[in-house]
Amino acid sequence: MAFESLSERLQEIFKKLRGKGKLTEKDIKEAMREVKVALLEADVNFKVVKDFINSVTEKALGQEVMESLTPGQQVIKIVNDELIALMGSTQSRLNIGNKVPAVIMMVGLQGSGKTTACGKLANLLKKQGKNPLLVACDVVRPAAIKQLQVVGANVNVPVFTMGDKVNPVDIAKASIDYAKSHNSDVIIIDTAGRLHVDEELMEELVNIKKAVQPDEILLVVDAMTGQDAVNVASSFNARLDITGVILTKLDGDTRGGAALSIKAVTQKPIKYIGTGEKLTDLEPFYPDRMASRILGMGDVLTLIEKAQAAIDEKKAQELGQKLLTKQFTLEDFLEQLQSLKNMGPLDQLLSMIPGMNKNMLKNVDFSEKDLKRIEAIIQSMTKEERQNPSIINGSRKKRIAKGSGTTIQQVNSLLKQFEETKKMMKKFADIDKDLKKGKMRLPFFR
Repeated sequence: MAFESLSERLQEIFKKLRGKGKLTEKDIKEAMREVKVALLEADVNFKVVKDFINSVTEKALGQEVMESLTPGQQVIKIVNDELIALMGSTQSRLNIGNKVPAVIMMVGLQGSGKTTACGKLANLLKKQGKNPLLVACDVVRPAAIKQLQVVGANVNVPVFTMGDKVNPVDIAKASIDYAKSHNSDVIIIDTAGRLHVDEELMEELVNIKKAVQPDEILLVVDAMTGQDAVNVASSFNARLDITGVILTKLDGDTRGGAALSIKAVTQKPIKYIGTGEKLTDLEPFYPDRMASRILGMGDVLTLIEKAQAAIDEKKAQELGQKLLTKQFTLEDFLEQLQSLKNMGPLDQLLSMIPGMNKNMLKNVDFSEKDLKRIEAIIQSMTKEERQNPSIINGSRKKRIAKGSGTTIQQVNSLLKQFEETKKMMKKFADIDKDLKKGKMRLPFFR
C-alpha cells in the first residue's frame, strides 16, 4: 500500500519526539533532517521537500507550545497541518455545473490506467444519479475501443464510438449531439495516450479541447511511476491547463511521492484516487484523511463510509450486540469475512484504524480460495463447536480436518484467525461507540 514505508518512518521519528518532555532547537532540526530523508526516499519532489521542511521548522521553532499539548505533539500537529496544505487543504469536487451534457476529458500516458479510470468514474457518477456516456476517442492503441466497450458493459454505461478510422475531434463533437438525443447528462471522453509525451499527442488533445470545451480535463497518472508522474503532470498542464488529477494504482507497492508533489508542482488538485483493480475502486481524494493515514492516525470517516456501503445496518447492530455480550461465533466470523472482503483489502482497512498497524492482522488476510476453505472447515463443525470454539480439542480438529478436506494445521490457522478477527471487530465497535459519544480523538492528542 502507498505510504506504508513513509508512514512507518515518520511514526518512528515522532515517537522519539513524544518521548521528550522538552524540545530544543537541536531536537527539532534533527527530527526535520530525518523527515527530509524519509520524504525524499518516498520519491517526493526535492523542491517540495525543501519548502515543506523549511515551513515546518519555522513554525515549530517560532510558535509557542499550546498548553494542552506537549512540545512533541505540537510538532506532529504542525506536520499534519502542513501535509494537508501540501495536498490541497480540502477535497476538490468535480466542476460540471448545470450544462447538459457536461464534458469530462480524460488524458494521460498509455499504461496509466486511463480507460479503466473512465469506467470507474462513470460508475461513480451513476451512483450519484447521473446518466453518463463513455466516448471512444482513442483510435491509436490497438483494441482501445474494444476495451472501453468491455468496461462500459461491466458498469452498464453506453459507449459512443465511430470506429478507429475517424478523426478523434469529429468523434468528440458528434458525441455531444448523441448525448443530447439519448438523455446522457455527462460525457466522459477517453483520449489516446502515448508511451511518452510528444507533440503529436498534445496537438490532438488541444484540438479536442477546442472542439468540445470540456468542463473538466482530468489527467490520469500512475502513482507507481513516482517522480515521473510529477513531470508528466507538469507537461500536460502546460499545454492543456488541466483541472485535476486522478492518481491510479495507489494500492500498489508505491512510495507515494506523486500524491505529495503533484498539487505543489502543478497547483492542480488530485480529485480521485484508484485504490484497486475493481471498477468500484475509485475514491474522492481528501487531503486531511490522507495526511492522517500517512501519520498513522487512521481514517475513520472513510472506514465508516466503506462499512455503510458494504454492511447491512441491522446486521451491524446485531454484530455490535454480540461483540458486547461476547457471543461472536464462527458463523458470525464467516459472515463478517464476506462483508470485510466487500469493503476492500484488509491491509487498506487496517491503515484506516487509529492505533493499529499491519502486524496486528498479519494472519487474517485471505483470498477467495481461503474463503472457500474457511467455509468448508466451519461447515464441518457441529453447531456446538461453531457456537463455542473453545471446546475444539485435538480429536475434534482431526475430525473437522478430515470432513473438510483440509489439514489440522489449517484448522488451527482458522481458529487463530477467528480470535484475531474478534479483536479487530471489537476495535471497530469501540471506535463506533466513541464516535457516538463524541470521544473519538486523534492519537497524538490523547
